[in-house]
Amino acid sequence: MSNRLDVLTVGRVCVDLYANEAGASWMDPQTFTKSIGGTATNVAVAAARLGHHSAVYTKVGDDPFGAYVREKLTGFGVDTRYVGTHPTLPTPLAFAAMDPPEDPKIIMCRYPQGPDMFLAADEVAEADVTDVPVFWITGAWFSAEPCATAYRDFLRLRQRRSHTVLDLDYRANFWSSEQAAHDAVNPILDLVTVAVGNREECRVAVGTDDPHEAARRLLDRGLELAIVKMGGEGVLVATQERIDTVHPKRVEVVCGLGAGDAFGGALVHGLLNGWDPVRTVEYANAAGAIVAGRLLCADAMPTVAEIDEMLETQREAD
Repeated sequence: MSNRLDVLTVGRVCVDLYANEAGASWMDPQTFTKSIGGTATNVAVAAARLGHHSAVYTKVGDDPFGAYVREKLTGFGVDTRYVGTHPTLPTPLAFAAMDPPEDPKIIMCRYPQGPDMFLAADEVAEADVTDVPVFWITGAWFSAEPCATAYRDFLRLRQRRSHTVLDLDYRANFWSSEQAAHDAVNPILDLVTVAVGNREECRVAVGTDDPHEAARRLLDRGLELAIVKMGGEGVLVATQERIDTVHPKRVEVVCGLGAGDAFGGALVHGLLNGWDPVRTVEYANAAGAIVAGRLLCADAMPTVAEIDEMLETQREAD
């Protein structure tokens, strides 16, 4: 494997335990399937599955679950050079009940913070931040220190080079209020070139959940590409030149988790290939639909052949 990275993601990792029984609540008997997850981790896995040299900067605990994370990442083809170890905090766990499958209930176990929030910019080679073609960060990690400072340091080094991607990634449990999240994330829009989020995440970041207005406000901050996910209405794709809507791919949902991260990995794929934004998002929609029809996150990430097959099937149906 070449030492040169195609994409570097920064942020969360955990060991996922997903209930196998659709519709079962926490009060019901359940069995669980184990894998790994976390937004930044899943995007790195998804990009690797599509043939790119990806790495994730994160941290695990000094425990068997931390070793398990490294082993799984290596198996997925993700470079683990920046998977660090915290000496005292345990590797986070995330339990998910498919109740309902479209919106699983999650319990996160982070004591009191995950080791993945103890990041520092000097732990990553400066060239891997400045020169990597796609640098991917998540909004939730501006919620605490020292990771928030590390993110800002990375972005100062990056100097808004294409493609610097902010996954708006609003998670209420990481913040004291929506206002606190807005105050932290909104200024970061001046330092990135791509932003992606759903209506709620856009409301937190730019003060509106109207997709067209949110896209306009994002572009007004100098972004090259703004992507607003609209659920069943599709995805709004906005550049400085035009705005398009990409229609969703329909699928029977097995698990609503991980689809957005598959979308992210496929977005990385399109950016690296220099594709038109609409083609990129059509591809990303297909990747997300495939994962929504599977149980796990990281293990479920699709290959190029699987995405191409879904797109071809859709074209034939149309």
